[in-house]
This record gives sequence, structure tokens and C-alpha cells, in this order.
Amino acid sequence: MIILVLNCGSSSLKYQVLDMKNGSEYSLLAKGLVERIGLEMGEITHRVPEKDKYVIEKPVPDHTEGIKSVLDLLVDGEHGVLGSLSEINAVGHRVAHGGDLFSSSAVIHSEVIEGIRKCCELAPLHNPANLLGIMAVRSLMPEIPQVAVFDTSFHQTMPEYAYMYAIPYEYYVRDKVRRYGFHGTSHKFVAEKSAKLAGLDFNNSKIITCHLGNGGSVTAICNGKSVDTSMGFTPVEGVVMGTRCGNIDAGLVTYLQNKYDLDVKGINDVLNKKSGFLGVSGVSSDARDIEAAAEAGNARAQLALDMFRYGVRKYIGAYAAAMNGVDLIVFTGGIGENDAAVRESVCTGCSFLGIDFDKEANNVRGQDTILTKPGSKVVVTTVTTNEELVIAQETMRLTTK
Repeated sequence: MIILVLNCGSSSLKYQVLDMKNGSEYSLLAKGLVERIGLEMGEITHRVPEKDKYVIEKPVPDHTEGIKSVLDLLVDGEHGVLGSLSEINAVGHRVAHGGDLFSSSAVIHSEVIEGIRKCCELAPLHNPANLLGIMAVRSLMPEIPQVAVFDTSFHQTMPEYAYMYAIPYEYYVRDKVRRYGFHGTSHKFVAEKSAKLAGLDFNNSKIITCHLGNGGSVTAICNGKSVDTSMGFTPVEGVVMGTRCGNIDAGLVTYLQNKYDLDVKGINDVLNKKSGFLGVSGVSSDARDIEAAAEAGNARAQLALDMFRYGVRKYIGAYAAAMNGVDLIVFTGGIGENDAAVRESVCTGCSFLGIDFDKEANNVRGQDTILTKPGSKVVVTTVTTNEELVIAQETMRLTTK
């Protein structure tokens, strides 16, 4: 079954074409990125395994034209991977926010589109772009089934006491203000993958997953269900990130607005675009740059690293308490998969949990590996995530019933 996976942003779209043999066996046929949609000149980068990348510069006025360009590439005589578009069996979309309307992935029809549209207020930067991709496919390939896979749906199993904020209850009733969490497809995928690697039953284990990258979140998974996660109403809450502040005193927001006469956009830019690694270090939002600067003696870069590692340790400790124990801790994402120093610092700082950390095994990048010694009370792993594969798996599951 050949599935096109789309991840549409406001001015870009990522795509992958996967040939799904079954739920776990697949081959990647092509992937790529369309950038600068709506600007004077766009750029399309198309990659086929074992071939050189192919780059096109051309105007891409909207998402429909962007997806049409992708489809043309897929059947191109020189760079394509399909004989015709009729070989595509379904399209899967990453959708950022499903609110409390979607507790699982959904085949897209008019009611689902309306539900995604209702959630645009909760994710104004992402859901409208996701809808553009869905409507573009509808226009170009009206007969093909489409599936929406929501970043938030895995976290819909959180209990009320974990997802509610202690603000006037009418904001929840009227405006759906609550904690939703994100990275759900990744958290579920790596938890299942790591449980298998460690020889544990995913549905009968206490797992803490750490998806750490430019955006980062930590999730508590008890017996296969998300029971708490660090991101909240928006992706700002939680650990320190590349440019996001993570947890702060809410009173600080109004203080800064008042002191510096900041409007909503101004304070939003501070919290989302000027904080985190970038704001503390003054160097970069990229963890690799921060570590290099810290090694060169930059005290603010070292402080940013220390704050990040400390925050991840605190969440692990909190979630171990929330679940009354932990069997497995998982690291994934750009930092989690590749930064041995972060993994070692976090795990040695949690030795009270019974982690017998293996520093030699930890000397890996981008590999699925157990990082604890035999007999460790808590198993720690690092595994690669693949959100596109999850979307393809969900699309296959829902369109082959």
C-alpha cells in the first residue's frame, strides 16, 4: 500500500512516500520539502534513496500548487518513483491540534474537517496550514482517502486532575482551556519501540518518554496510556527548549507586559521566539552550538544546558512519583537521540530510581540502544523516532478496514 504523508506548515510542507508492506515493514520511496510557499520564489528539495537530491526553484503561490508540484515530481520520468498517481492508495496528514474532539486518528470527511477548523483557535499557526494541505489534496485527488493524525490525541487519556488548570472553571467550559500536550505520535511510537527493545509489555509497564529537540516534552505512560505530559495548552509549557521558555511564573507575563508595554504579539514573541537556549545563552537556539560554546567557557551557555538537564530530571522524578514507579525511560528527538552528555547527566542525576547507567553503551548517536547495565531496576533506552511512519501506519490501519 503506497501512502503519501504530508506535514503542512504555514509556508512549507514536508512529504514522504512510503510503500507499506504491512504495519511494520515498509520502504521509503521518496521524501522532500517545499519551502517559501507564497513568496516570490519557492524551493523544492526532492530526495530518492541512493540518488542525489534534486532541487527546484520556482514560484509556489499556495499549498495546492506546492502539492501539485510534489505529485508531478513523484511521476517524473527522471526523478519520480511512481508510474502514475493512481498508485497512491491514501494520504496521511499530521494535524497539530485535535482539542478534546479527537482522541484518535480519523478518516477525513466533512465533519472531521469542521472539527479541525474548530481547533484552529487553539493552534492558529498550525491547524489552518494543516487544513490547507487537506483541501489541496481534495482538490487535486478528490477520490483518494485521507487520514488526520493528531499530535494531541495520544494525550486525551490524561485524567482530569492532570489536564485541568486551577483557573476559573468557566474558561474550560466556554473556551476549552486545559492542558493538551503535543508530540503524541512520537511519544507513543518510541514507547512501544523501546518496550519491545527492553522486553517489556507496553500495556503493562510504567514508561517515561523524553522527546528532546528544538521543541521538547516529557510524557508519563502507564499501561499504554498517557497520564501526564509536560507541554500544556500550548507547546510553550514544560522543559527549556530552543526558543521557548518552558515553565515560568504566569505573573511574570503580566509584569513584562506592563513594564515594557508589550502587546499580545510582543509577549508571545518573547516567550516563543526569544527565550529558551537562545534567550539564556545569547548564542543560539541549537543545542550543538550551546554545547560548543559551553566547552569554550561561555558561562551563559553552560547555564542554559544546566537548566535544560535539571528540568528534564525534575520531570522524570515527578512522573515516577505520579505513576508510583517507573520501569523504562526513553530518550528520542534530535537531542535525545544524539547527545550522550545530556543522557548521562539526566540519568546519573536520577540514580535514586535504581538506574545503573552504562556510560560505554551511551556512546552512540542515532541508534536504538539500551543504556543501562543488566539488572538495572529501571531500563533506559535511546531510540530513533519516526512520526511519518506512525502517520502512514495509522493511515493504513484506517483505510484498510
